[in-house]
Amino acid sequence: MELKLFVSGIGGQGVQLIGKTIALAALTEGRHVMLAGEYGGHMRGGSSVVAVVIGLEPVRALPNLPEAEMAIALSHSYWEKVSTRLKSGSLILAEETIAAELPNDGGHRIVSVPAISLGVQAGNRLAASMAMMGAFSELTGAVSPEALAEAMIEQLPPYRRQHAPTNQTAIQLGVNCAREHYGSRVHPAPYLAELAA
Repeated sequence: MELKLFVSGIGGQGVQLIGKTIALAALTEGRHVMLAGEYGGHMRGGSSVVAVVIGLEPVRALPNLPEAEMAIALSHSYWEKVSTRLKSGSLILAEETIAAELPNDGGHRIVSVPAISLGVQAGNRLAASMAMMGAFSELTGAVSPEALAEAMIEQLPPYRRQHAPTNQTAIQLGVNCAREHYGSRVHPAPYLAELAA
């Protein structure tokens, strides 16, 4: 069983960082992972999508993930690149400022996460992506917040290491927010049942 996830937004929002961090955290917890980024033509402001597949068995790498049952949406711009590839009834974690704007013609469950506010609370608006990862961890159990924090630190280049404490705080704020508003494991990763067996 695999968890298939799209992360969508615009360049500069940390979309690729979310995907890489989740993938690295899953690897450190003994999972198999596939990661594929899709980019628009701009360095910042263009479309940015990353696909992550996490499983207990080796994952078949595809050039493009055709469909997934989960998505993280940081911006409504370019959302159609992902929305048409979501299975009916998918879980969508959406930044609260765009959650109401996302079309929902697939019977999806849209969970509004105040990621930008949580990033500001942690000390930097750009830590919104970290808060979103924390919420993802709490709602799915796909990876632990501790593994996310370690993976995030490992990926930060030396000239950005000063942001690690803020990012760690934002991850924890995302965990706390999801737990308080939605509860834990509302959409458990498919492989959790196999791990418990």
